[in-house]
Amino acid sequence: MPAPRILGTAAALVLTATVLTACSGAPEEATPEETGDAATPTTVAPDPSPTPEPEPASNEIPTCETLIGETVVADFESIGWSAEEKPLYIGSTQIEGGIQCMWADFSGPAGDHGQTFGWAPLDEEAASAAQTELVSQGWIREEDASAVYVTESPSTVIAPDENGYGITYRFADGQVTVADTKQGLLLIEWPRG
Repeated sequence: MPAPRILGTAAALVLTATVLTACSGAPEEATPEETGDAATPTTVAPDPSPTPEPEPASNEIPTCETLIGETVVADFESIGWSAEEKPLYIGSTQIEGGIQCMWADFSGPAGDHGQTFGWAPLDEEAASAAQTELVSQGWIREEDASAVYVTESPSTVIAPDENGYGITYRFADGQVTVADTKQGLLLIEWPRG
């Protein structure tokens, strides 16, 4: 009776090898090519995959409601504020594709309560020209590892943040953002990730 046991063991080994081969990440085998009386399997090389292209930047245009976070918008609306949208200017230059939003209570009496946020795409040459114009008007330019900040002169700041910064532009990554304080820049969530 040893023969059936050996055949059973051999069959189990072949079945195990087949299952393991099927589960491995080995390339698929093509239909065997016939050469004479014996079949010779050939391995098919995987199709070369092109390197994936980076996703194109979103062509979506920001609005006053999408430029800042949803919770900030909800907070503003809860106190009766709405947004007024205008083109973005840096100094005397209107920035193509830019948006500037003033959030305030426009139905109430005029006052100085409100917040401003802005964004625009901006290439390096235009960013350099904008920074030069602002600095020539007395604005202060600062750099860190991620961006260039240009903020209004401390002598003209009306409502500074806790660090003394008033209106501040942030130039980085082919874009510019602006808020009425440097801390306010942190509320801008555009472009959406």
